[in-house]
Amino acid sequence: MLSVFCSPSRYVQGRDATEQLGPEMVAMGFTGPALIVASPSPRRFLQAVWERSLGGAGVELGVHEFGGECTRSEVVAVVSAAKALKAQVIVGAGGGKVLDAARAAAAELDLPVVNCPTTASSDAPCSALSVLYTDDGAFDSYLFYRRNPDLVLVDTAVIARAPVRLLVAGMGDALATWFEARTVIEAHRPNQLHGATTNTAGALARLCFDTLLADGPAACEAVRREAVTPALERLVEANTLLSGLGFESGGLAVAHSVHNGLTVAPGTHRYLHGEKVAFGLLVQLVLEGRPSEELRTVIDFAREVGLPTTLSQLGLDAPGQGVLLRIAERSLAEGETAHNEPFEVSPAMLVDAIVAADASAQAGIARRPLL
Repeated sequence: MLSVFCSPSRYVQGRDATEQLGPEMVAMGFTGPALIVASPSPRRFLQAVWERSLGGAGVELGVHEFGGECTRSEVVAVVSAAKALKAQVIVGAGGGKVLDAARAAAAELDLPVVNCPTTASSDAPCSALSVLYTDDGAFDSYLFYRRNPDLVLVDTAVIARAPVRLLVAGMGDALATWFEARTVIEAHRPNQLHGATTNTAGALARLCFDTLLADGPAACEAVRREAVTPALERLVEANTLLSGLGFESGGLAVAHSVHNGLTVAPGTHRYLHGEKVAFGLLVQLVLEGRPSEELRTVIDFAREVGLPTTLSQLGLDAPGQGVLLRIAERSLAEGETAHNEPFEVSPAMLVDAIVAADASAQAGIARRPLL
């Protein structure tokens, strides 16, 4: 198995980076027309900046307002808007689902794509895949693309104004990066690119985890004050770039599969991707029989920054065995990354791990440092 590593062609991050969107696009040869796919809130705050930046660079633009969920029908709507504009590049501006829809439409039309995350809520911006959901909010499928985004531009002044819950959810997604990559490496399983994991990807995944522990709480405080600080800059890079490269070139395991499984329970639908991944990581650590120190470190960090660690904190109060079994069976569907574990995982094993992870978090395990 060949080792494979991938990344966006260009990554730009910093305060007021949106002002440079037009020049950055033109420097890469993207002269428009450009269709910007945006959520309502980013559109209100940023449309004037887009018009100033892209207009100043001579790039014609149009805006398609995102429908709220990355579904097949929403991707069709973006494709239609791009065709109507005769767009030559698609720009996603918003959270992970907006970027996923923009990327899916760009792939359908074989156009370059620019991702401008307005939150650091997931590791989606840098990846060559989208997550599709059904119209009722359940996980549908992954879409994989030939290449990663052409440009990822992250404005940390915008992220500092977003709700702190979104930054914390991004930490939940990023928190799993090292542990899932480690499992894939140890199991000699393929990463998300169907190749072996490079030392580079493993090192980036570990750096992601170390950065979370070092800067997570301070970054949360910065966002509460709408301040761009060095800790926030490092944390945004961890959530967005390090986690994005680490999960895709490192690989995924049980943590993300449990996220997908949790989506079959309607009570979890109001919770964010990273919030469910964080609980999935606890399940993975229990399932793999990892040292208690690791579980304690992860639980205590999650609590410190405000990530859910129990089923009740994800909208599942005392779920019955039937609900847990449905979650486990969906987590172990064909093609799920839970099959990257170095042993066969059965639904019964996963149900037991979910129950045990929930119990461990409820027990209030005292923090001890991870060696």
